[in-house]
Amino acid sequence: MLHPQARALLDLIDQRAAPAVHEQTPLEARESYRARRFFTQPDAQPVAHVRELTADGPHGPIAMRLYRPTPETSSALPVLVYFHGGGWVIGDLDTHDALCRALANGSGCTVVSVDYRMGPEHRFPAAVDDCLAATYWVRRNAAALNVNPDKLAVGGDSAGGNLAAVIALAARNAGDLPVAYQLLIYPATVQRRVTRSGAVNGQGLLLTVDSMRYFHDHYIDDDRHDHDWRAAPLLCDDLGRLPPALVLTAGFDPLRDEGIEYAHRLTQAGNRATLVSFERQIHGFITMGKVIDEAEEAVAMCAAALKRALS
Repeated sequence: MLHPQARALLDLIDQRAAPAVHEQTPLEARESYRARRFFTQPDAQPVAHVRELTADGPHGPIAMRLYRPTPETSSALPVLVYFHGGGWVIGDLDTHDALCRALANGSGCTVVSVDYRMGPEHRFPAAVDDCLAATYWVRRNAAALNVNPDKLAVGGDSAGGNLAAVIALAARNAGDLPVAYQLLIYPATVQRRVTRSGAVNGQGLLLTVDSMRYFHDHYIDDDRHDHDWRAAPLLCDDLGRLPPALVLTAGFDPLRDEGIEYAHRLTQAGNRATLVSFERQIHGFITMGKVIDEAEEAVAMCAAALKRALS
């Protein structure tokens, strides 16, 4: 059964007749997403240090934000390079500020959040290019950032989970960007959905078939890209030799089955992969700790997994 708190949130959205994502322009949808965080997200935790950063990328500068849980005078920390969710169209450093702070404090890792380029202004593979460039930049500048380049993880939620999985694959292929762990929170792993969860969870549960089509069409401008592993990592022919992973899914999420299948494929390919499903939850719940208690449990679980893997 759907968690009562998730049901109450969905009922409130219906009562307020809030416009759906696909009924808004990308600029309107981004503003709505930013505004919604004040109603659903917990208060941002203090961290020892926050710094705005800029990395060089193939399409221009990439804005980033660093969160360090301990004073800068202490030793180099493991680092998580984090990619926010939002369908490759919405979301930014602010929409995931509270989550990144909580992950930093809970894991003892420095977190670097990446404000990658999004559609429709910047189509696939611009987001991939930015995320890969940002991850390389963090490793190259590890000494200046006081992080340990040998304990570097990638992570993200939803579209960000897609990008984290893709960066782990790209890093393996390149051979010069060691990634120690991947944190994949309800990741999108395909572009064309034919799963059971995509059908049964595709309406009335926040992330809908219409919104997924909206995100896809603003990100992908050529149907051939749907079969490119950089857009759909589940379609990659070789999922071997990848870093350990935590794959977190939600039972009432259209993306549930593709996340589960990706975790299975990682294990079958010889990798260490842990699959955890919050069966009563909806897509996007991990940032909603003000109204959904299990979000805090999920954040704590992710932080603990990072701490074990990188300490």
